[in-house]
Amino acid sequence: MTTEAATRRMPGAPCWVSLLAHSLSATQEFYGALFGWEFRPGPQHLGPYCRAYLNGREVAGVGELAPDRQLPVAWTTYLASDDADVTAEQIRSCGGTVGVGPLDADDAGRMAIASDPQGAIFGIWQGRSMTGAALSGEPGTPVWNELVTQETDTVGPFYEHVFGFEAEPVVSADFDYRTLHLKGRAVAGIHGVGNALPRDRGPHWMTYFGVSDTDAATRRVGELGGHVLRPARESAHGRLATVADSEGAVFTIIQQR
Repeated sequence: MTTEAATRRMPGAPCWVSLLAHSLSATQEFYGALFGWEFRPGPQHLGPYCRAYLNGREVAGVGELAPDRQLPVAWTTYLASDDADVTAEQIRSCGGTVGVGPLDADDAGRMAIASDPQGAIFGIWQGRSMTGAALSGEPGTPVWNELVTQETDTVGPFYEHVFGFEAEPVVSADFDYRTLHLKGRAVAGIHGVGNALPRDRGPHWMTYFGVSDTDAATRRVGELGGHVLRPARESAHGRLATVADSEGAVFTIIQQR
């Protein structure tokens, strides 16, 4: 499920994940204890923001919401772009919405926040001095990004047209899934879950973080004030669990095979 660094830089590939939380200090404490992250200040164009580092390399971003903005706390997947302004226009022309930007994030790059025609929110990132995560595929880093939606047929063409993905359906009588490829490499997935889509969340992008022991990490989530939404279970790619942090941001942890 992991993607190499060079693959993550391809236009369209997930290159970064970022979280907007209500309490920056509490969020740092949670993920620092869970993944061993350290934090340093990042661009402040949308408010207080820091970058998470593992072994001295950037892996994710965490920002703080303004006190008067009671928005759901969620991880956002960013897709790489050579030109954020052009990509934003493509999103609009294909039925999506651009809610924020494009705008500059200091000298780090240019970004926008958008949603697909079904409402799933994602970011686009045109990197300059910071092109994306410097480390992935290891415990404590993002290892996969997956769109969870009602049906892959409904929204798949949007991502294929905007980002140039080649979609490969998973042939199964009870599993609606497409793996998204760029230049022959798997970079992300779309999972159609039908009526099992959470009503309180709707379509959304899910971030998978690697861990060395899923059961131990699941217990640690609870100790840190988080919640287990789907207990540890086996999959074709490893043992995984769906959890939420202390403010309710949902993510998946996976001990890869």
